[in-house]
Amino acid sequence: MAEQLEPRPASASRAELVRWMGIGDANTAGFVHGGVVMKMCDEAAAIAAIRHCGRRVVTAGIDRVTFVEPVNVGEILTCSATVNAAWRTSMEVGVRVEAENPRTGERRHTSTAYLTMVAMDDDAKPTEVPPLLAETPEEQRRQREAELRRANRLAEREQILQHRGD
Repeated sequence: MAEQLEPRPASASRAELVRWMGIGDANTAGFVHGGVVMKMCDEAAAIAAIRHCGRRVVTAGIDRVTFVEPVNVGEILTCSATVNAAWRTSMEVGVRVEAENPRTGERRHTSTAYLTMVAMDDDAKPTEVPPLLAETPEEQRRQREAELRRANRLAEREQILQHRGD
């Protein structure tokens, strides 16, 4: 029988990735390329997941990325990530992206992403992760919403397989 892992608080997984956006990050419209933002979200999510499980992780999927506002060249981008829910070997990590005007200090929410990360053992096989301890009402809300997103993903996958006849 496998030993039960000790739950870890969501707050212990918090991670921030901060980077100044330069000309090399721009797309043809003159804003920061969405792919640059997505890469930063992936990196911040990985750090949060590693902090939760204490192992290396891989990205299994990105459930959703919403781009609320464009990011301008010259702004400071902050990706704040926290594990929202943990299952057997996977975790959902939520990432909030904010852009800061370095002259005024004004910050604005520009993107949100939800990523599924899987913990890997030394043989590159999925391995168990500790349960998540959601202590605050906000953490409990995020955990409930993560469970809903997971249920929707699994139901969609089942519907697709049924339509294929597999």
